[in-house]
Amino acid sequence: MKTLPLKLTVFLFIFFISFSSSAQDFQGKAYYFSKTTMDMSRFGRGRQLNEQQKKQMAERLKSMFEKTYILTFNKEASIYKEDEKLAMPGNGRGPSMFGSSFSAGPQYKNIKEHLFLQDQEFFGKQFLIKEALKPLDWVMGTETKQIGQYLCFKATAKKESTDVEFPPRRREENEKKPDSLKIKDAVENEEDNVKMIEVVAWYSPQIPVSHGPSEYWGLPGLILEVSAGNTTMLCSKIIINPEEKTKIEAPEKGEQVTKMEYNEIITKKMQEFRDSRRRGGGRPGGRRN
Repeated sequence: MKTLPLKLTVFLFIFFISFSSSAQDFQGKAYYFSKTTMDMSRFGRGRQLNEQQKKQMAERLKSMFEKTYILTFNKEASIYKEDEKLAMPGNGRGPSMFGSSFSAGPQYKNIKEHLFLQDQEFFGKQFLIKEALKPLDWVMGTETKQIGQYLCFKATAKKESTDVEFPPRRREENEKKPDSLKIKDAVENEEDNVKMIEVVAWYSPQIPVSHGPSEYWGLPGLILEVSAGNTTMLCSKIIINPEEKTKIEAPEKGEQVTKMEYNEIITKKMQEFRDSRRRGGGRPGGRRN
């Protein structure tokens, strides 16, 4: 983390002092709305979609990429998961058929132990994604804005993109290219494996914990808004010391994998699904009609 500006240092000092006296049994809950924008030109490749079809596709994707999450946190640990009251089952058609398989499961972060765990279900199989909690090299700024009743400061960073491409690119798209382009794409794909994206976060020292939504953390205040790539997460409500406390526990069940290993599993399964549909078999492993 870069050196803090003097104005921000003074601001943080005041709030950390006032917070320390009441932090013995501290817990909080923050509600976030997450929205991911999609490039609709990526859908329906091989056939032209009209505006009405694109609109229908966008509506079907909305429930998959627009969700509400709850971050429950104390001074050391947090768990970030979808609000079960608002979670809706898929309708069994198109992209929503993948349903919870492509929704992030509960994510546990322990700052003291530098541990990240994600409880993830994928096509009926349980996985436990385990990684070291890696800090981002935040660049602190003095720019501020108000989010609800909280004064927030801006911070930026760059991070590796670990998202799985959706929808996946077709194999035949590369197979039809000249050899010279295949070589060029191979080099670019190697670079894509370490593709960097810009992260913009807004955090409030008024809640002096280093937590945030999803994988984001490490600032001297709760992150209330973060934008990374084509995804934005915005806090809509905060409850400090709720009457009914939630036990923050690390998940333990599932086949243990790294994030990279899990992404490889997803990519392989999506390709199997696509190949099966082209053969007329429907789902992977399904029988042809």
